[in-house]
Amino acid sequence: MPRRLPPLNALRAFEAAARLESISGAADELCVTHGAVSRQVGQLEEWLGHALFERVGRRIALTEAGRRYQSEGAAALGRGA
Repeated sequence: MPRRLPPLNALRAFEAAARLESISGAADELCVTHGAVSRQVGQLEEWLGHALFERVGRRIALTEAGRRYQSEGAAALGRGA
């Protein structure tokens, strides 16, 4: 049975936004627009079925689920969290 994996671009956007704690910072790093990163993170949240960030005004913070996903993703990529 094939395993369903999340979209790679969504993972890249989440990883950068989580590490930088900034959608705009992730957009700058990935050379895409703020909206593109926001859409990719939203796509990943929809794919997973839960929010990864709390949005408070113009700031973002990882939710508990987001922290777990960041940690698991970093370990899977061999980066450490």
